Amino acid sequence: MKKTLKRGFASDNNAGIHPEVLKALQTANQGHCIAYGDDIFTERAIKKIKEYFNEDVDVYLTFNGTGSNVLSLKMLTDSFNSIICAETSHINVDECGAPEKFTGSKLLSVPTEDGKLTVDCIKYHMHGFDFEHHSQPQVISITQATEMGTVYTVKEIEKIASYAHKHKLYVHMDGARLSNAAVSIDKSFWEITGQAGIDVLSFGLTKNGAMNAEAIIFFNKEISRKFKFYRKQGMQLASKMRFMAVQFEALLSNELWKRNAEHANKMAKILADKVADIPQINITQKVEANGIFAIIPAVIIPKLQDQFFFYMWDQKKSEVRWMTSFDTQLSDIDDFIVLLKKLLK
Repeated sequence: MKKTLKRGFASDNNAGIHPEVLKALQTANQGHCIAYGDDIFTERAIKKIKEYFNEDVDVYLTFNGTGSNVLSLKMLTDSFNSIICAETSHINVDECGAPEKFTGSKLLSVPTEDGKLTVDCIKYHMHGFDFEHHSQPQVISITQATEMGTVYTVKEIEKIASYAHKHKLYVHMDGARLSNAAVSIDKSFWEITGQAGIDVLSFGLTKNGAMNAEAIIFFNKEISRKFKFYRKQGMQLASKMRFMAVQFEALLSNELWKRNAEHANKMAKILADKVADIPQINITQKVEANGIFAIIPAVIIPKLQDQFFFYMWDQKKSEVRWMTSFDTQLSDIDDFIVLLKKLLK
C-alpha cells in the first residue's frame, strides 16, 4: 500500500489530530501527575462526559474502540451467552474475533440491507432459551452511526431496547461515530443512548479529531460494579491517562466535537451530490453521516486509489467506501471528482 500524507477517503482514522486537541495535550504535558486516572485531568473529563450523558452514569476511559467493545460485552455476558449483531458490524467483521475470544460468547450475525438491526430480524435468533445445548441470547449490539453510514432514529433505538429489556436482554451500542450520528439527526448524546434505553455505550472520539480518546459509559450502573478489575485485566487501563482525558475535555468543550462532526457529514453530502451526477456511479446507501458507499467500474479503482486512497467494501459488486473527516477540504473533493471523471472517459 502506498504511504502518503495526502488526504484521501479511506477512513476518518487516517485523519490527524485536531489542533485544539494537540494544544490540550501540550497543556497536560507539564510536570507530574498521579498515574492511572487519579489526576485532575481525568476528573474533569469524566465530569464533562457526564454533562452530556447524565450525572448518574459510570464512566471509564479506554484507549481503543475494540477494547471498549470487548470489555463492554464482557460485562454483559457469560461464556455460554450469545450476542446478536448486524452482519456488517465492527465486532463481527473488523475485530479479529476479539469479542468471541475474550468474552467466550458466540456472535449471532444478522444480514441487513443498511447495517441497521430491527426487531423483526433480531427475532430470528430469539430461541433456545433455557436449553442447555444452545447458546443463550444475552445482548443486542447496535452501531451508531452504522458501518454502512446510516443512522438509527431515536424511535428505532427505543424499539430495539424495549424489545430487548422485555426479554431480559441488554443493549450495547458501538458509538465510534456517535458524534456524526448525533448531528445527523440533531439529537443530543443522551437522547440517542441512555434515554433511549441503551445499557452500555462504547463512546469514541478518535474518529472525530482525537488521538486515542475512547470511553465506556454504563447507564446501568449495576453492570459496572466490578469493571475496574476487568479494565485492568483487559489491558485498557492507561497509566498516563491524563493525555486521554484532556482530549475528551477539549472536544466536549465549546462544541468542538459537534463542529468536527458537522463538517465531516457536510463533506460527505457534497461528495455524494457530486458523484450522483455521474452516470457510471451508483450510490448504494443513504448518506446520513460521513460515509459514502458506491458501485463504480472496477477498472478505474486501482488508479483512483493511487491518488486518493480508499477501501473496497464488496469486491464482487465493485462497491467501495469513501469516508470524510473533520479535516476534509472542498479542494480534496474537487480534485477527486476531476480525476474520477477523467478515468471514466
